[in-house]
Amino acid sequence: MLSHITDNLDLWVHGLQNTVSLTLLGFIFGFFAAIPLAAARLSKYRALSGLAYTYIYLVRGTPLLVQIFIIYYGFGQFHKELRALGLWWFFRDAFNCGLLAFTLNSAAYQAEILRGGILAIPKGTIEAGLALGLGRFQRFRLLILPITVARMLPAFGNELVLLLKASALVSVITVRDVMGQARYLFGETFDLSIFYIAAANYLIVVLVIEAVWRRLERRNVWLAYKG
Repeated sequence: MLSHITDNLDLWVHGLQNTVSLTLLGFIFGFFAAIPLAAARLSKYRALSGLAYTYIYLVRGTPLLVQIFIIYYGFGQFHKELRALGLWWFFRDAFNCGLLAFTLNSAAYQAEILRGGILAIPKGTIEAGLALGLGRFQRFRLLILPITVARMLPAFGNELVLLLKASALVSVITVRDVMGQARYLFGETFDLSIFYIAAANYLIVVLVIEAVWRRLERRNVWLAYKG
C-alpha cells in the first residue's frame, strides 16, 4: 500500500487539491447563493416564495449525481449555442460543471439552514434594530444574518462534511479528484488497497474540517458569553 502512495504522490496530491477546491468553493458559492434564496423563501410575496420553494424542493428531492449529469451532459448538447454566447469554455470543463452542480445543490440546503435560523431569531432582536433606526437591509446584514450564521454553525459544518463526501461523485464525469485518481490507479493495478488510501484521504480532510469547526464553535460561544 505504501508504494502506491510514494510512487503516485503527485496524483494523490493533485486529486486532493481538486477535492478540497470543489468542496470549499461549492460551499462558499452556495452560501452566497443561499442568502437571496432564503430571503425569497421568507418573502411575503407568494410568487417569489413559491419559486424559491420549488427550486429547493427540486434540488433536495433529486440525487446530486443526476444533477451533475444534467449539467455536464445536458449542457454539452447545446455546445453551439453556448459557444455563440461565449460560455462553452466553462461548460466544456468537467471541473466547472461539477463546481456548478455543487454550488446549486449546496445553496438549496444552506438556504433551508438559514431560513430555520432566521425564523428562530427572537422578535426582540428585530425590535432593537427598529429602535436603532436600522433599515430592513441593515437589520438583515448587521443583525439577522450574523446571528443566524452563528447559531447554525454546527449545521453548516455538517453540510460542508456531506459536500466533501459527495464530491467523490464528480469522478464519473472524468474529474481527477481523490476518487478519480483512485479509479485510474485501480484500473492500472487492480489493487483494492488503493481505495483504502482514497478513504484515508477523505477521513483526514473530514478530521481537519471538524477540528476547524470545533474551534469556530468554541470561539463563537466565547464571544457570545463575553457579549
